[in-house]
Amino acid sequence: MTARLPVFPLATVLFPGLVLPLHIFEERYRHLVRDLVGKPEGVPREFGVVAIRSGWEVAPGAGRAAPGGGEVTLHEVGCTAELRQVTELDDGGFDIVTVGRRRFRVAGVDREAAPYLTADVEWLPDPAGPDEAAELLAARVIAVFRQYLGLIRDDPQELSEQLPEDPTVLSHLVAATAVLTLADRQRLLAIDDTAARLRAELRLLNRESALLRQVRAVPVPLSELASPPAPN
Repeated sequence: MTARLPVFPLATVLFPGLVLPLHIFEERYRHLVRDLVGKPEGVPREFGVVAIRSGWEVAPGAGRAAPGGGEVTLHEVGCTAELRQVTELDDGGFDIVTVGRRRFRVAGVDREAAPYLTADVEWLPDPAGPDEAAELLAARVIAVFRQYLGLIRDDPQELSEQLPEDPTVLSHLVAATAVLTLADRQRLLAIDDTAARLRAELRLLNRESALLRQVRAVPVPLSELASPPAPN
């Protein structure tokens, strides 16, 4: 079963439960915010955030230069962003605060139905009940993640922050917080099983920690140093 959803292409990956603030300056996305605000009370005010695979998703004349790169293409898996706070600006734009809510797979994109992209999406499953394997892995991920944070943060007080005990919430927080490439984050978002996501994160954290201990740097592909400007 599919649903129709407004889609916001970005050069980032959103995870359920994570906060995503955005500055909205393009008219088509101003239109999207106005449509969301105008929904009846009780109707979810959410849109899909999907990471850009290739291309430049900034409309001509939107106020920022956008190098040519062909039509934008999107990754298959995204996450909805629920609108939590809207501040209208003097120039007609908006500053908004959203929170990731639920994962989906893009079944098809419609570029004509609205001023902004819309897509038919299939909702991806959430974990159903306790998972002993995930709970055991969560304890290992917390330990390794704290060691990793000690390598990338200078302030020891930051390491005392409380990490979630829920394995699924933890897996999304680690995926969003660790210094990973967009491709790594996208692969983690696409994993349906919490235990499998935590195993993948253990491998990534061990890899990044080893690199940090050797060279005190986390490698990022050159292509991501010049990532396309995000439409907002």
